[in-house]
Amino acid sequence: MSFVSQTAGMGRDGAEGMRVIAQLGGLTIAQDETSSVVFGMPKEAIALGAAQHILPTHEIAPFLLMKIFGN
Repeated sequence: MSFVSQTAGMGRDGAEGMRVIAQLGGLTIAQDETSSVVFGMPKEAIALGAAQHILPTHEIAPFLLMKIFGN
């Protein structure tokens, strides 16, 4: 299983990479706007349709643990 989490940054290059990972079957997560200091790259990932899940930072690690190890 491959996964990527887009949590901060500006620009679109990371968002493009996230889209490729999503297209190849990887799990993708973007940080939500409320918990972002800089929402540039997560916003681009969401706009591209690359983010399968949009979560606040405090929910990303528990979500990944649940996906990896189950309930």
